[in-house]
Amino acid sequence: MKEPTYLTTDGAARLQAELKELTGPGREELAARLRSAIQMGDLSENADYHKAKEDQGFLEGRIQELEYLVRNAVVIEKSANQDIVSVGSHVTIQEADELAETYHMVGPKEADPRNGRISHESPIGRALVDRRVGDEVEVETPAGKIKFKILKIE
Repeated sequence: MKEPTYLTTDGAARLQAELKELTGPGREELAARLRSAIQMGDLSENADYHKAKEDQGFLEGRIQELEYLVRNAVVIEKSANQDIVSVGSHVTIQEADELAETYHMVGPKEADPRNGRISHESPIGRALVDRRVGDEVEVETPAGKIKFKILKIE
């Protein structure tokens, strides 16, 4: 059995909105492109037709992926237990001689480290899960080994 897809409430809503867009207006627009290309005649040498068919394959693949994600999603709420780090927690950490940084622990589909959203499956995310305020954590990252202290969990 595959692991569930962890999503925040916003992330789940974004995926559902994308799915609705692709299965409605997205499919309709592509069908219109296909009809137009077919009306041009000779399909064997019709670049518009071939491009539309290729786009249709990508669209249907994305729809299948989104349907799977939505069907297997576990929507994470803000953790009631703010004593330990878990998926959904906001964690403030600080490396020695650096400014404190706050991260939102999310599933891999929503990870965006530049915007403070790290996956619980990333090296830092795995090191943080089940830790408490005051814990000092050492983790091996692609950039090398880092040490930090957990200052706050929300």
